[in-house]
Amino acid sequence: MMASETPVLAIEALETDIGGSRILRGFDLTVNAGEVVALMGRNGVGKTTTLKSITGGLPIQEGSIKLLGKPIHKMTPDARARMGIGYVPQGRDIFPHLTVSENLQVGLVVHGIKGKAAATALERVYDLFPVLKEMLSRKGGVLSGGQQQQLAIGRALLTDPKLLILDEPTEGIQPSIIDQIGDTLQKLKVNPVPEEEITRAGRKEAAEIFEAVKNLREDHALAILLVEQYVNFCREVADRFYAMDRGVITVSGVIAELTDKVVETHLQV
Repeated sequence: MMASETPVLAIEALETDIGGSRILRGFDLTVNAGEVVALMGRNGVGKTTTLKSITGGLPIQEGSIKLLGKPIHKMTPDARARMGIGYVPQGRDIFPHLTVSENLQVGLVVHGIKGKAAATALERVYDLFPVLKEMLSRKGGVLSGGQQQQLAIGRALLTDPKLLILDEPTEGIQPSIIDQIGDTLQKLKVNPVPEEEITRAGRKEAAEIFEAVKNLREDHALAILLVEQYVNFCREVADRFYAMDRGVITVSGVIAELTDKVVETHLQV
């Protein structure tokens, strides 16, 4: 991990209302370049409101949001995107009836990326996710969940963002499979497990998503904010974590501090 002197994302004393009710109650969060930071919490604690506050979907009442030291909380959503925020929403939002190539081309056209810049952006995506280059003519709707997630991430990367927000990338995958792949990755650190064994255990799809996020860490200029509920996923890909409850950060630290006791106290229903 390479942390810059100025955080890519810095949130200070953030407070946001929805319909007159205070949802976010003042918290600090930072994400540095080259870092994966997990924002965790049960359903309904304010994770989605946090993302909408960052991307411009909701106005904030108090506090500040800075991207590379520049305040962005008064900017429009499109201005924030141009400043360097890439967002992969929950559900991925790919076009199921368009091919992989067409999905990527839509991303280029929307952002006005042409010529050599477009070719460079596409090559970066193919380097990170070789499977996409192999499937350019396939419709997005026939891809596996893991492949769709790689396509959604690849499309977001075309704009060369400084901050990439991943909202629930494991959505739609069975929790038992996510846990299994987390266990497998733990074993891989000590004794390599043959790929066919992982596939035979029914864990390939979750493995694709783990690999996608891990590959992104090769780009040390990129900061990643990961909103995720599954502990094993966060333990394997994140550097630090923040746990939310009722609109506040209740505990945070390096990922090694995400112990079973912390999970039981702050994250379990």
